[in-house]
Amino acid sequence: MVILACLPGAGVAASCLAPPRPFVPSDSEAARDYADLIRTDFETYIQDIQSYFRCLDGERARAFEEAREVSEEYGRFLELVGD
Repeated sequence: MVILACLPGAGVAASCLAPPRPFVPSDSEAARDYADLIRTDFETYIQDIQSYFRCLDGERARAFEEAREVSEEYGRFLELVGD
């Protein structure tokens, strides 16, 4: 198992974690009091969600390539066993 964990593409997928949504208080006075903090939270969220989308795109490309390789390996296996 340890050896498999060290091999690239050995079933280890990227961990793309969605960022938490920014919190906006329902109380307008609290929203005004914490406007700078809330604004920063939204800007951070926008940056983080873009990174999340890039991660998902990268993981999709990695998984697609892996599926292509596995399909080719399966074809070689079928030839080997005569199916």
